[in-house]
Amino acid sequence: MQKDFYIEVNSQQRNHYGERICGDVFLNKYIKEEDRIIAVLSDGMGHGVKANILATLTATMALNFTREHKEVDLIAEIIMNTLPVCSNRKIAYSTFTIADIESSGKVNILEYDNPLTIILRGSKLFDPQWKEIILEKGQHAGKILRSCTFIPEKEDRIIICSDGASQSGMGSDSFPFGWERDNIASYAATLVSGNPSLSASMLASKIVSMAYKNDHYKAKDDISCAVMYFREPRKLLLCTGPPYEKEKDRELAAKVKNYPGRVILCGGTTADIIARELNRKIVDNLIFEDPELPPESFLEGIDLVTEGILTLQKVNVILKTFNNSVKLGKGPADKIVRLLMESDEIHFIIGTRINIAHQDPTLPVELEIRRTVIKRIARLLEENWIKKISFEYI
Repeated sequence: MQKDFYIEVNSQQRNHYGERICGDVFLNKYIKEEDRIIAVLSDGMGHGVKANILATLTATMALNFTREHKEVDLIAEIIMNTLPVCSNRKIAYSTFTIADIESSGKVNILEYDNPLTIILRGSKLFDPQWKEIILEKGQHAGKILRSCTFIPEKEDRIIICSDGASQSGMGSDSFPFGWERDNIASYAATLVSGNPSLSASMLASKIVSMAYKNDHYKAKDDISCAVMYFREPRKLLLCTGPPYEKEKDRELAAKVKNYPGRVILCGGTTADIIARELNRKIVDNLIFEDPELPPESFLEGIDLVTEGILTLQKVNVILKTFNNSVKLGKGPADKIVRLLMESDEIHFIIGTRINIAHQDPTLPVELEIRRTVIKRIARLLEENWIKKISFEYI
């Protein structure tokens, strides 16, 4: 069975009050050859730099061992016996939750000492039948880990939190024992029933914000929430460059017209071809939202029309450092990044006719050939944002 859904993965965090670095670490990796996603949330003991180092060590180790398809019991044993132990409290220095989503769609979760993972099926709580794994040897003998395996369905969500979320508000009148996992679960379920297509980033953000509010906006611990959302993929087509042969112009226009998703055209020549073939008119915009780039244009039925190579260069630059906390502007490159982030399956159609404008030796070296820039953008989207990418040259 091949999975017929896209998996949106996102995480949000708040540092312990007064700390510049988070003691929780979330890592996720898309393994392209196996069409598999592994995500790990680790919470290092305490907070600040030391906690971050311990959590990074744990999360990296968990990701690498899981990648090798070892048995759950073995992964648990290896990680636990590699973790340093606190000499005073005799407990492991960090917790972890590992979610391994195979190409068939099957999900395996292994967890040590984090709040129990929440699984929503639509807006209802789903119980995957957790099993206990008791370690038999090594310095952690007797420790209990939990694991489960289930086949996800479309509109399922996996929600992983650190105890900064479940213990938020502890000692307050509303939550004497902290917010607790069951309250987080019902809060998430209420949010989803109010907005069934709520994105992974938005859900994680709302849970972290509520935990932060429970602590009266001074987080008593690092607060983290990661969400995996199984849903219908959102598709985007990005066309750049004219076809090698003029006879292919009509074919390109037909692909654009019939595409079942959003469409971006990058490049004046590309836009002119589509406008001509579809008998539509390009309307130029004279407002420069980004001083470095020519303004966008408008074409009926197309979501965004921009200049070509310079704008793509800028998209590449933005994506290199882009994360959840970056605020995008209104310029054409920012708009492309926003559309890329809102999409799951991105198809690039790259025209292979050489643009005479770019053959002038006095032009700056940055004007790399279109393909190179697109490949760089595609790699960043795949590696950092788990987007499904496909190419077509025309």
